[in-house]
Amino acid sequence: MSANFAYANTRDFEFIIQEWLPTDIVFNYEQFKDYYSKEEVKSILEPFRKMCKEVVEPTNEDGDKIGCTFANGKVTTPPSFGPLFKQLQQDGWGTANIDDSEDAMTMPNIIFAACQEMLAAANPAFMPYIGLTTGAAELIQAFADEDLKEIFLPKMMDGTWAGTMCLTEPTAGSDVGDILSKAYPTDDPRIYKIKGQKIFITGGDNDFTENIIHLYLARVEGARPGTAGISLFIVPKYWVNPDGTLEDNDVQTTGIEHKLGQYGSVTASLSFGENGKCRGWLIGNPPDENGKAEGMAQMFKMMNYARLGTGLLGLAVTANAVYNAREYAKERVQGRPLTNMKGDRVTIINHEDIRRSLLQGKAHVDVFRAMIMKTYFMFDIRAKDPDPEKRQEANDFIEVVTPLCKAYPTDEAWWLIGEAIQCYGGYGYCEEYPVAQIARDSKIYSIWEGTNYIQALDLVGRKWTMKKGTVYAKWFKQVQDFYEANKNAAGFEKEFEIFGKAVQAIQEIQMTIGGYFGQGKISMLPLYARRILTATAMVYGAWCILEQAMIAKRRAEEVGPDHYDYDFYFGKVCSARYYLNNVVPQVMTIADIIKGGDTSALDIPLTAFDY
Repeated sequence: MSANFAYANTRDFEFIIQEWLPTDIVFNYEQFKDYYSKEEVKSILEPFRKMCKEVVEPTNEDGDKIGCTFANGKVTTPPSFGPLFKQLQQDGWGTANIDDSEDAMTMPNIIFAACQEMLAAANPAFMPYIGLTTGAAELIQAFADEDLKEIFLPKMMDGTWAGTMCLTEPTAGSDVGDILSKAYPTDDPRIYKIKGQKIFITGGDNDFTENIIHLYLARVEGARPGTAGISLFIVPKYWVNPDGTLEDNDVQTTGIEHKLGQYGSVTASLSFGENGKCRGWLIGNPPDENGKAEGMAQMFKMMNYARLGTGLLGLAVTANAVYNAREYAKERVQGRPLTNMKGDRVTIINHEDIRRSLLQGKAHVDVFRAMIMKTYFMFDIRAKDPDPEKRQEANDFIEVVTPLCKAYPTDEAWWLIGEAIQCYGGYGYCEEYPVAQIARDSKIYSIWEGTNYIQALDLVGRKWTMKKGTVYAKWFKQVQDFYEANKNAAGFEKEFEIFGKAVQAIQEIQMTIGGYFGQGKISMLPLYARRILTATAMVYGAWCILEQAMIAKRRAEEVGPDHYDYDFYFGKVCSARYYLNNVVPQVMTIADIIKGGDTSALDIPLTAFDY
């Protein structure tokens, strides 16, 4: 059985865009005002949801059951993936939405993200082909010369060519500064000979596009060691001649990985320049007189969007697992309630623990989606607002919350999907049911785009200290201001009391870590970094879901219990109550653990792990 696409409606997206976020700001921007409005959101999202069900979901079974193969140096992908890739790219549901040309018909991020979430839920293994093409095209659009944009962007946007990001090597993963790939100058100052190997390249090869455009990190001969000396190159699988014809560029696929999940997504090992004939175009400037290059700075400029996109994928598979468990629980008849043991058997959604499990899943999905959609809203402001101060404020907000939005949903996805499996009982462990595949497909998201440990270090190592700490401090003041303005909100007194304690706990964590630094205990920061990120993400999520709950409570009171929307609004309130009462107290526990200062993980001899 393919992983069923179980999104029953688009109501939560509509609530976020039409009732929660102040999206009139975005819809009034010059590029959007004649084409989009809050009132038209459902007319875009609902047909797309149906398309995901009818067109995209059927391709998922190809991805999981047929998967990708490699033989005689060639990759074969699931047969339905190529037509789907071309259809979505040509119809504007993929890479073309980054087009920043004056007359481009692009969608606001807040609408496009909702569509991408549904697309990812319908076929998780397909999404990387579009996502990586978009990431590569984004870098070309941002940094390449105009003639290179003209060569590559149109064909990457219409599905003729695909794209990848080539960072990881056999001897360098997260420590990208240790890559061995080399670039050697030629007679043309923009063209370099490329030599190296890359591994774990998602979408690194396929059999359905005419060319694959690799965005490739390498060190120009003589450049500085470490990340400072790395440059970024456009290295196509087939070299593009001035007349548009293609020729071999000495890029070879040497194998593909056999993975836990994501069978339809190619993860390739690639060799560049084995025969000395691989060429690439330098993006930006060559290393300066001190050997400093621009590649990592260029890469980091698009990293926030890529990391947020990974968080979106984690959200999508989690939501789909929860929704599938819900549908199963509504149909599966088993047992009698403890409150009426002599009565009729009931569907399992009536059992208390199943209701708790489903609300647990719903609450987390609501929180993840709120965190991520609010961040995409900030992307729209950063890109389109005419006021440079507002663009900067949005950028600072994005900087702080990106590691939270990437790591928290993808960390929690694994066990939340496990809880969805639990709702099925033994059937959940069987491949005939969709949640088994969803579990297999989900784990990669906590690893992609920088492991979640890297995200944690980004938060405590970069974002805490950015601009002498002012960026994080300003974001956190927004959290505090929200608490102070609403701490006496009628009907949410208990929840805001918990929220206030969590906000205080985050402050205590920072002060405790500062104290450890003052004592020279530097290792305490990486030791507790992941838990610090989790606690901070929970506070961000609580802020978002409480904002939503207060709106939903008012709406529920306005429409009354007989209204068709009442259950939606009341469900929002229940999500917030569950999250604040059952999840957010973990923030205080994390603070207590950090203040306790346990160092057993540092004290244990390495040889003790042998026993």
